[in-house]
Amino acid sequence: MRRLEFWYDFASTYSYLAATRIEALAAAGSVEVIWRPFLLGPIFRAQGWETSPFKLYPAKGRYMIRDVTRRAAARGKDFHMPLHWPASSVKAARMALVGANEGWIAAFTREVFEAEFEAGRDIADDAALGDVCGRLGLDFARLSSLVAGGDIKSALKAQTGRAQSLGIFGAPSFVAEDGEVFWGDDRLEQALAWPRAL
Repeated sequence: MRRLEFWYDFASTYSYLAATRIEALAAAGSVEVIWRPFLLGPIFRAQGWETSPFKLYPAKGRYMIRDVTRRAAARGKDFHMPLHWPASSVKAARMALVGANEGWIAAFTREVFEAEFEAGRDIADDAALGDVCGRLGLDFARLSSLVAGGDIKSALKAQTGRAQSLGIFGAPSFVAEDGEVFWGDDRLEQALAWPRAL
């Protein structure tokens, strides 16, 4: 079975769109999805940006909201831009890394994205993440303690560094086994078909 790495930041609207459909499309193409949460902040800062380009360029931001709303509706989703955006995605990303080790990363990722971009919740708020954990039967207190430790902090920093080394500059990005990088929800099908798309 071929493998495809799915690189995403929980603050990314287009990552949300990809997360809603990647599993079904991957299963249909006999592709295993490897979930790779990372942080866009350090990558943006390396490009001279202090925040999302959708914040830096208001016209682009307004278009993004309309575009994601249209795409989500076409997929039967009710998109709501949260008031606090881009939210700090650090704690959610650290928890997802624990989930990668314990086997619940995919479900956790979907739930966080739904809380943020369908319910409009602030994922930097412990109440939002606590509710996500509750729905999945996860111990929020245990996870909060784990992600405060140095091991998970270092793991997320290393994961973000690896994203940079792969040439990733935005999210979502998909990396095929041969290192080919595809950027954007609208490149998901092409990424899943690679290298047969040649």
